[in-house]
Amino acid sequence: MIRTLLGRLGGLLLTLLLASIVIFSALLLTGDPIAALAGGAKPNPELIAQIRAEYNLDDPIWSRYWEWLTGALQGDFGRSFVYKTDVMTLVAPRFAVTLQLVLLTVAIILIFGVGSGVLAAIRGGAVDRTVTVLTALGMALPTFVVAILLIWIFAKTLGWFPVFGEGEGFWDRLWHLILPAVSLAVLFNAYISRVTRSSLVAQLHSEHVDTARVRGIPRARIFGAHVFRNASPQILAIAGTTIAGLFAASAIAEVAFGIGGIGSLLVQAAARADLPVVQIVSLILVTIFVVLNAIADLISLLIDPSSVAGGSTA
Repeated sequence: MIRTLLGRLGGLLLTLLLASIVIFSALLLTGDPIAALAGGAKPNPELIAQIRAEYNLDDPIWSRYWEWLTGALQGDFGRSFVYKTDVMTLVAPRFAVTLQLVLLTVAIILIFGVGSGVLAAIRGGAVDRTVTVLTALGMALPTFVVAILLIWIFAKTLGWFPVFGEGEGFWDRLWHLILPAVSLAVLFNAYISRVTRSSLVAQLHSEHVDTARVRGIPRARIFGAHVFRNASPQILAIAGTTIAGLFAASAIAEVAFGIGGIGSLLVQAAARADLPVVQIVSLILVTIFVVLNAIADLISLLIDPSSVAGGSTA
């Protein structure tokens, strides 16, 4: 077990290191950063020299990467090209908004995604067919289409929810984030529901469950101790990937509903060639994705070591 955990940790750190190299290298593919730093104006030689000195553009690329990486590990994420301020002051409040949106979406997914999958597996018949149709519809609808439909129906037509912004205070923010969270949850609900159903159905038809029924063990105990427990590693694995993917997918909902999260910040920064912001937000999203997948993998390993014997870290 210890050897497996150390192997997973090593894989996680290697993945993060490679991701940081790829993200930083993106700076080389975007042309001369002086044009972005000059804000579209034609820079004079003095301004060019000042910019190159301030951002160490004359240093070797490996030296700049090491300085960027060590600074990021110490909480120094550099300065925004566009806003001329510390990147962390831009990212921190927006990350809090995105985190709240993701947590609300996760709650919706766990209630309706896992719940519908369990219901379809247990009840079967018409319930199973209804859930299958609804999940197929959910998987066919892109998030931006769902967002537009929700805005049209519940914000514009019925006027039940606000259509723009993230609100202030707990209840107002919750009210503003419901529609964005639902638009994000529809697609992921379908995936979680399908995986939950198929995992539970496979366990319900297994030999050890048939044996437990023959022995007269109560149905609720069979479901909890044998069916759901054995199916949980597969459900956790897809849940970890889903939750991690929500941070990146949140950009679509944030842009559609005018929410100031890190997803919308990444879109704005990419459009304005604000490279320090693009780099650090990308690094945060990759780190969240890798770490959450590793945590889900670890939990699955603890529940059933044999179930993830050939799994991956990220």
